Formats: sequence, structure tokens, C-alpha cells
Amino acid sequence: MSDKRDYYEVLGVSKNATAAEIKKAYRKLALKYHPDKNEGDTAAEDKFKEAAESYEILSSAEKKSRYDQYGHAGMGGSGGSGGGMNMDDIFSQFGDVFGGAFGGGGSFGGSRGGGRSRVVRGTNLRVKMKLTLQEIAEGVNKKIKVNKLMNADGVTFKECQTCGGSGRVTRVAQTFLGAMQTQSSCEACHGAGKMIDKKPAGADANGLERKEEVIEIDIPAGVMDGMQLSVSGKGNAGPFNGVAGDLIVVVEEVTDEDLRRDGDHIHYDAYVNFVDAVLGASIEIPTVSGKAKIKVDPGTQSGKILRLKGKGLPILQGYGSGDLFVHINVWTPKKVSKEEHEILEKLKESENFIPSPDRNEKGFFQRMKDMFQ
Repeated sequence: MSDKRDYYEVLGVSKNATAAEIKKAYRKLALKYHPDKNEGDTAAEDKFKEAAESYEILSSAEKKSRYDQYGHAGMGGSGGSGGGMNMDDIFSQFGDVFGGAFGGGGSFGGSRGGGRSRVVRGTNLRVKMKLTLQEIAEGVNKKIKVNKLMNADGVTFKECQTCGGSGRVTRVAQTFLGAMQTQSSCEACHGAGKMIDKKPAGADANGLERKEEVIEIDIPAGVMDGMQLSVSGKGNAGPFNGVAGDLIVVVEEVTDEDLRRDGDHIHYDAYVNFVDAVLGASIEIPTVSGKAKIKVDPGTQSGKILRLKGKGLPILQGYGSGDLFVHINVWTPKKVSKEEHEILEKLKESENFIPSPDRNEKGFFQRMKDMFQ
């Protein structure tokens, strides 16, 4: 289980909170724990980052939906990117929330004023990862090769001469109300405050080149087909030495030859011969973690369902595991020998072989109903 606090708890909002309420709650915490207001207070800085991480997830419809369904495990184990971001990253990503409070002439007036350049964020990458039921049951550490944009070796940057490294330009226009001053992102450096000084061969206009990187990913036990895990900072690098995007890992469950998945439960069709169904037997069946032996009682009817508690898949973001349901099917031979035919004809005459179900013998639909109760 993750030791991270619940994102809704961090912001002090309910799961039904609107986007406006989430934004308002985050802005209140950001103002309260802003480093300029709490200089030297590491606890306040941690809460500032925690709030930023919570807002990053809950302000995104896609990430919020994934978090609501899978909790912190759905965020790739590390949660959002807030915990690993520096202050520049946070201000760049959520500057629209702060408004003028952290801008030029803001209420804190510290070094984080209007002269801050914009940290450009790289794009996210999306990859599919195939997992077997056994890997899903136990959780797995995978290493994958990802072809992505990275900072070119030897690239250097210099201050943008147009904006003086601030990333913004100020313009003064005369209107009938007098002089009006406006600020906008620098068009020369796109708000980064930097320009490429030296660019090695093979690098693009942003100082990036495509390289291959081996990335290690921890997949939690109990993930489901189609689930998306986010690995912070492992996407494409940001232009001008900016913040890297995320790597989105989409889980693709490999169909098992014997076992069928139903949420956290597993189903298996076990076939027994007529004699074993009559006399009883011990049979071996596959499970998500190996093999298991089960007892088939004498007189077992075809269609009976045996329930092995806790032999299913681990419950994601919860305790315990689902169950394994074994469906007993009595195998009927399609062809028999002359000798077998004579034996069966003799058995047919026995009153014991005449079907006579009592009220305790449940039909198919009743068995299915009982199975999920």
C-alpha cells in the first residue's frame, strides 16, 4: 500500500468537487505554503509540493479518472510528478492558478517575481506493455527500451538577448487612458529565456536528438487490461533543457490458455471422466501462481462449481485477493468400444443410474447466483 496521502484529503475537497473547487483549494494551499512566505521552512515546502502533485492529478480529467479507479497504484507507483519536481517545474506547470500573486509586483516580492522564465515541458510518450496473468498476480519489474527525445551531448545554451533571460517582453502603448503596459511571452525564445549557443550535429532546433533509453518500471500486482500507469519524467525531454514529459504505460493483458479473468476472480473449466465423477477423485488444476490439487467428491454432478477462496488475483489498492472458481464438467466420450458399450448397457438397467434430482440439486442459474453471493 502507498504511504502517500489521499489527493482529495491533501486539498481538502470531496471526490465530487468541481474543477473550480479543486483549483480554488489548491490556490489557497499554494498561497499558504509558498516558499517566499515560509523561507527556510522545509515542512512548508513539502506541503507546497504535495499540494502541487495533488492538483496535477485532480485537475486532469484523465488522471483523475485513473486515480479514482486505481488510487496511487494507477499513477505508476510514484504518484504524480509533483513529488519529484523542483519549484521552477511547479510554477511553470501551474502558473495559471497563481495569477498575479506570484507574478511581477506580486504580494511576496521575492526572487520568484515576473522575471521568471518559463520552463518548457516535453511531450508524453505512450507504450503498451503485455503482461501474463502470472505477472499480474505477483507484480513485476520490467525493463523496456524507449526511443525518445533527449538533450543532445554537447549542446549549450545562452541567455535570450531579446528578453534578457526573463522569457517575457514588456510593451508600453499609449491609449486615451494613458500609457498601458502589457507583458507577453518572448517570441524569440518562446518564453524559455534561453537560446541555443552551440548545437552539435544531429540535434534539432531545440537542442534535442532521438536516443534509446532503457527504463525500469515497477508494475503493481492486480493491474487490469487497459489500465494506464504514469512514470514521471521519462517522456520526451523539454526543449531548452526543460522538464521532461511522462511515460504512459498501457497494460495489455495476455489471454491465458486455461484461466479466465473476471475482475479479481479467476475461472477454470475442469474436465473429469464419468468414473471419477461417480467414485470421486483428486485432480490437479492450474492457478495464477502454479498448481493446486482439489478433491472431486463422489457423485459430483456436471456443472458443479468449487470455490477456492483467495486463489484469485490481488485486489489493487486493497487487501486480500479474489477467488478461483473451478467449474466441473463431466466428460462424455463421443465414441465407445463394443466392450464399453456392453458395460454401459448393463449399467443403464440399474435403477441407480436413472436421473432423480432432488430439491437440493440446484440448476445452472441458481449455482451462478450462489457463486457471486
